[in-house]
Amino acid sequence: MIAREVLHDAIQYLKKSGFDTPRLDAEVLLMYAWGITATQLFTRALDELPYAVEEHFQAMLQQRHQGQPIAYITGHKEFWSRDFEVSPDVLIPRPETEHLIEQVMQCYPNHDASYDFAEIGTGSGCIAITLACEYPHASILATDISEKALNIARNNAKKHGVLERIDFRQGDVYQAFPKSLPTLDLLVSNPPYLSLQHMDDIAVELTYEPSIALTDQQDGLSLLYKILFDAEHWLKPQAYCVVETGLSGLPDTPKNLVLDYLYHDLAGLLRGGVYHHHMRDSR
Repeated sequence: MIAREVLHDAIQYLKKSGFDTPRLDAEVLLMYAWGITATQLFTRALDELPYAVEEHFQAMLQQRHQGQPIAYITGHKEFWSRDFEVSPDVLIPRPETEHLIEQVMQCYPNHDASYDFAEIGTGSGCIAITLACEYPHASILATDISEKALNIARNNAKKHGVLERIDFRQGDVYQAFPKSLPTLDLLVSNPPYLSLQHMDDIAVELTYEPSIALTDQQDGLSLLYKILFDAEHWLKPQAYCVVETGLSGLPDTPKNLVLDYLYHDLAGLLRGGVYHHHMRDSR
């Protein structure tokens, strides 16, 4: 069959399956199976689709029909205009998380300074790696409780040429922070912030993502509070802490942090908070 006909049938198939973006999903999967760009997909629409490509494409359509996220099927996801390797061991980077990067850039408009940054719960490494790329003289500590996630993050850091400036360490919240760590200019985190109640209502696609990266198994606020409560021990005076959140909101602000402002996504939904450390160095 020619490519256009195969694509048309795939779009109808995904549409009947109830997906919100059947055309985009089908096009992305076909481009991946065929190893071509969006422009080539258009110019080669009347080409006969090679049998091996069509077979691979149909297999991926079945995975999508079952609810598997596109990013896990292809093993890739774009974040801040960069390509990141992903797998079911890591949370899929979200466009909404790019708002966190925007907040950091507002806090630190000088991209040429030698900063000390840290991220808790790095997952695919998309936040830490983006910051390393945007701040070429920054040193970054990136932690995660999952060693499998850290392996993917290291691969992504190597791909983007920043592995030598990111120290990846395994541990829960602050357990991975070395005692010799310099006090930080910035602490960021996109922690598990779905409550157990919210987990009951998640979409099928989310069930494929690691639950440890989605929920704190409590009210959605416990890890956020722990990160904020202990942040003062690691931050320089006046340094910033930027966190992402969702439906659960944000916990009460610990006494040694000041909540500068809340930030929201383009739909007006709360996405996180920007804090600063207002006490002297507590170490």
